[in-house]
Amino acid sequence: MTKLEQIRAAEARLLLSTYDRNPILFTRGEGVYLIDEQGERYLDLLSGIGVNALGYGHPAIEEAIARQSRALIHISNLFYHEGQAELALRLTEHTGLDRVFFANTGTEAWEGALKLARAYAGIRRSEGATTGTKFLALEQSFHGRTFGAMSTTYKEKYREPFAPVVPGVEFVRFNDVADLRAKFSDEVCAILVEAIQGEGGIRPLTQEFFAEARSLASSTGALLVVDEIQAGMGRTGKWCAYQHYGIQPDITTLAKPLAGGVPMGAVLCTEEVARVMHAGMHGTTFGGGPLACAVAIAVIDTIEKEGLLAHATEVGDYFQQQLRALAKRHDAIVDVRGKGLMVAAEVDSAELGKFTVAEMLKRRILINCTSDTVLRFLPPYILESAHVDTAIQALDEIFTAHAATRAAAPSQGGQIHG
Repeated sequence: MTKLEQIRAAEARLLLSTYDRNPILFTRGEGVYLIDEQGERYLDLLSGIGVNALGYGHPAIEEAIARQSRALIHISNLFYHEGQAELALRLTEHTGLDRVFFANTGTEAWEGALKLARAYAGIRRSEGATTGTKFLALEQSFHGRTFGAMSTTYKEKYREPFAPVVPGVEFVRFNDVADLRAKFSDEVCAILVEAIQGEGGIRPLTQEFFAEARSLASSTGALLVVDEIQAGMGRTGKWCAYQHYGIQPDITTLAKPLAGGVPMGAVLCTEEVARVMHAGMHGTTFGGGPLACAVAIAVIDTIEKEGLLAHATEVGDYFQQQLRALAKRHDAIVDVRGKGLMVAAEVDSAELGKFTVAEMLKRRILINCTSDTVLRFLPPYILESAHVDTAIQALDEIFTAHAATRAAAPSQGGQIHG
């Protein structure tokens, strides 16, 4: 029995069945490549679902981990350490917000944002304002797996098995300004959005919709809360995707690439919102620990030093150009969209989406398919145009082969379902 077979058998006995894993055992990484137990290299265009911003084995991360692990890995948040204020300064400077709470994960950060919004509504009511506790979230949204985050996530498959979910959430049709206006009232304490929906299919808000959400929230003192867990920290070529729109939220959340693979999340808010929080209202055991803070500082400094915001824009634009050229040759690609290195190619069937991911894996290229038909590319920020060319060539071969199979099916008496 191989090592992979041993691990699969052990997991089948011991772990909850939450993941449908691919039968590959990765043992290390290098740059934009993952390397399996046989030494085979895989071009990683998913980066741990948007986490490994600097790829694998980056010296800045390795040095930060080695240095901090020798000094201090964890202390309670009942005491000070050197990293939190230093990291918070960088984050507030880059986001335009004033205060930070450090968490472990994106979903924990989103829970913190929801709690802040409800607490802020409560304090405003105590001051005589008319405001409710209702959240407006968007159709196709995804905010996480914990109860509050799941309750503001749109798709039934995430919520239905755990019903009843947290009450007080209504969903607005994506980019539908009229629906947003119709559902907004002084009962709403916050409008919840992703500037670019990630799990929902790399779908950007329109300028009109985002601006209206900001305007409506401001009109009653409700909050605009922007989830930047997947799009933030430089992936789109700016520190936060909302900065492309010139719109400032009251609260935002960061996570995935924040500490380059070390678990970390953050909630950021304005000074006005921060006034509702006092000692004992919220907390975390592991959030903002010395190790995670040290690595996050190293990630941010490296992004700046290596000019990776501009690089993500340049390579991301090239990626979309090549995908659009591919779409001209293959009708099965129905849309190309994204920003920076948050890129999608939508195909015309779920069957083709699944087929493409599997065929790319055979060619040792890692991508995934979200919302059934959206090929999602979230590569490390250090991706180069030559890597894009490799992926495009593979996609061209796959779509050509699939089209030939479709064309041949009727003459063979078969039928392709898509």
